[in-house]
Amino acid sequence: MFRYYIIYKPYNVLSQFTSGDGKKTLKNFFSIPSDVYPVGRLDYDSEGLLILTDDHFLNHQLLHPVHEHEREYIVQVEGNISVNAVEELKKGVLINLKGKRYTTKKCFAEKIEQPPFVPERIPPVRFRKNVPDSWLRIILTEGKNRQVRKMAAKAGFPTLRLIRYRIEGVTLSHLQPGEMKSLSRPEIYNLLKIHKR
Repeated sequence: MFRYYIIYKPYNVLSQFTSGDGKKTLKNFFSIPSDVYPVGRLDYDSEGLLILTDDHFLNHQLLHPVHEHEREYIVQVEGNISVNAVEELKKGVLINLKGKRYTTKKCFAEKIEQPPFVPERIPPVRFRKNVPDSWLRIILTEGKNRQVRKMAAKAGFPTLRLIRYRIEGVTLSHLQPGEMKSLSRPEIYNLLKIHKR
C-alpha cells in the first residue's frame, strides 16, 4: 500500500530529509517512513504545500510538464503592485532559466485587495514603514526554478513572502506550518484529478 501525506513546509526549511550544511530539513518537523519523499520541491525560503509519497506513478503524473497541474501561490511583494504589472504576469514574462531566456506561459494572476488570512511567518517579513507591500494570487500550470519570484521581479515587484497554497484540489486548508495530514490513494487521486492506471 502506498502512503500519501500533505505537509505545510515552514519557511527556511529544505524540501528534503538530510542537510550537509546545518540547515533545517523536513526531518526536524515530520516523522514519516524512510522511503517516502517529496513530490517536487519548494525553495528553502518559500513555504507551503508539499506532497510526500512513495507512489512513483503519482510522482510522474505531477512532475511531467505535459500534465499541467494547477499550482496556486499567495505572494507578498514589495510595492503597491499595479494593474499593468498584473496584466504583464498574466500574459507571460521573459525570465532567465539556467542562463537561457524563457517566456512563462499565460497564467491567472490577481491582486488580493485585503491581506490574506495566513499564518504568521517565523521570522516575520521585515516591516518597513515607508515601503508599501501588496499581495497577489498566481496560478501556474508549470513549475520552473524560482519561477514566481522571477516573474514578480521582472514585473518590478520583488517577492517578500511566497506560499504555495494549492496543487489542483489539494490545499493547505486547516494546516499550520509544520503540520501534516495523511490521505488515502482514492482521496489524493481524486483531488489531483489523476486517473488510475
